[in-house]
Amino acid sequence: MAECVAASEAAIARAGGLIREGKLVAFPTETVYGLGADASDDKAVARIFEAKGRPRFNPLIVHVADAQAAEKHVVFSAEAKTLARHFWPGGLTLVLPRRADARLSLLVSAGLDTVAIRVPAHETAQALLKAAKRPIAAPSANASGKVSPTRASHVMESLGHSDLLAMVLDGGACRLGLESTVIGFPQGIPTLLRPGAVARAEIEAVLGRRLADADAASGEAGRASPGQLESHYAPGAPLRLDAREAGPDEVLLGFGPKAKSSMNLSASGDLTEAAANLFAMLRALDATAGGKRIAVSPIPMEGLGEAINDRLKRAAAPRG
Repeated sequence: MAECVAASEAAIARAGGLIREGKLVAFPTETVYGLGADASDDKAVARIFEAKGRPRFNPLIVHVADAQAAEKHVVFSAEAKTLARHFWPGGLTLVLPRRADARLSLLVSAGLDTVAIRVPAHETAQALLKAAKRPIAAPSANASGKVSPTRASHVMESLGHSDLLAMVLDGGACRLGLESTVIGFPQGIPTLLRPGAVARAEIEAVLGRRLADADAASGEAGRASPGQLESHYAPGAPLRLDAREAGPDEVLLGFGPKAKSSMNLSASGDLTEAAANLFAMLRALDATAGGKRIAVSPIPMEGLGEAINDRLKRAAAPRG
C-alpha cells in the first residue's frame, strides 16, 4: 500500500530521494496528479508503464523546472520558444525533436524521435523537481485508460494498492483539473495534438496563426502525443453524450442552469469550472451509478469546451 502524505517540505525532500532511487511518486500539478519517475532511468520509467498497465507506444510527458532545463533535452523552434515564454510554467506540453545527447530514457518517447515536455506551475511539482534533481516523467496517476486523478484520494483509489508506488504527495485538489494541451510541430507546422488546459484560441493568439489539427487515430503526429488512445479517461459506467435528460437507466452529469441533475459541471455554464470538475464528478457518479449509464449534457465546442468534449468522446468510445 502506497504512503499518502501531505506535501510538506520534509515529505517533498523524501519524495525527491525516492525518485533518485528509481521509485515512483505521485504528485500534484495544476492539471492532474502525475505518476512520477526519474525520466533518465530506464527501469524507473518502465515501472510507470507496469504500474499503469500502459501500452508501450503511448509517450510520457517529461516535467522539468524551466525552459533552460528543457533545452538540455529538446530542440526548440522559434515558435516553440514563443509558446514556452507565454505559457510556461503552465498547462502546455510541447512535443519537440529530441537532442542526440539527451539523457532521457528512450521509453519516454515510445520509439519516436520527439519528446513531450512541459514546465509545471504547481508549487509542489516545482519543489519535487528541485528535490529530485532529475527530469520527471509523469503521466496521469491512474490505471491506463481510466479517469484522471485530480485529488490524492483518486490516486490512492486507482493505484494505492500497487507495490510499485512508493508515495503519494497530497497537495490538495488540482486547480485546472484537465490535462495539459499538447502542441507539436510536424513539418514545422504548429499542430494541436491534444486539446487541454490551455484553450486553442489563447495559443493561436500568441502565434498569430491557426493551429493545424492532427489525426490522433493514425500517423506519427498523433502517436507523439500522450493520451491519444481512442478509448481513454473512461469510468466503469458507459457514457452517453449530448443528453438533454437522463433515461430511466441513467444518471445525468449536467452543464448549465437548465440541467436537472444531481451533479452539474457548472450550473452557471462556466467552462473553466466545468473543466476543473470533470474528472472528479465522473468518478463520483461512477461510484454511485449502481449499474446505470452516465448521461452527459451537451458542452459547447468553444474555449475549454473543445478539451472537455475530447475527453468525454474518448471516455465514451467502445472498449476492446
